[in-house]
Amino acid sequence: MSRGGDMVYIPDDSDFSSFRDQCESLEGWHCRYNKAGVTVWSQGQEESCTVQKIKTRISCKDVPAETLYDVLHDTRYRKKWDSNMIETYDIGRLTVNADVGYYSWKCPSPLKNRDFVTLRSWLPLGNDYMIINYSVKHPKYPPRKDFVRAVSLQTGYLIKANGAGACILYYLTQVDPRGSLPKWVVNRVSQFVAPKAMKKIYKAGLKYPEWKRKHDPGYKPWVYPEQNTLPSVSLAELSVQHADSLENIDETGLSEDHLSTSDHEA
Repeated sequence: MSRGGDMVYIPDDSDFSSFRDQCESLEGWHCRYNKAGVTVWSQGQEESCTVQKIKTRISCKDVPAETLYDVLHDTRYRKKWDSNMIETYDIGRLTVNADVGYYSWKCPSPLKNRDFVTLRSWLPLGNDYMIINYSVKHPKYPPRKDFVRAVSLQTGYLIKANGAGACILYYLTQVDPRGSLPKWVVNRVSQFVAPKAMKKIYKAGLKYPEWKRKHDPGYKPWVYPEQNTLPSVSLAELSVQHADSLENIDETGLSEDHLSTSDHEA
């Protein structure tokens, strides 16, 4: 999503509009999965290419758009539903609707785990909501030896209200995992990982109101910026995370036979 060079910028209305168009457009997208209310598309690259653009869509009955928006912002609640997450935390705030954060996630064994440092921005638009991010470099959060630092070229969510008390969630991502992955991993993302992740978010949305009632119900700094106590971060402290400056590992020789059993779940 970077506009080129090393200038970090906060997404503006045109970036959000472009992201929304990509989510809603079918042109150039190839359907890879369509079952039980979940659809997955991929775009552009060959199947064997590691850097694929993936888009998923799920219809969320009985979950209002604003509730799902809260779920995707609430880092305390994320620990309850995101079983792939190892750690996540906010690093600092840029504006009332932009911050910098860290996220690490468990890859299916025997692959190495990945982590990200991203600039995230969000925009409520009537009854719809968008959250988008891309990778940046922060001097105090360099790559770690125990993770492969991956690069989000563009990742985000579009949450669209769909009648009373329901919504449609789109998730679009283009990530460079910094490694030559086996073809079976690329296929597994569209056939198993993406659909499972969408179903988890939907279930998390159903359970969130009850959980939030018991956990600081009035605290929503993504809605009420005056509650945000994060330290300020200057754009000047950040630079664009170029993929070619990071370690690139070759995992193409890893066999699907050694995939841990829990990773087979759809």
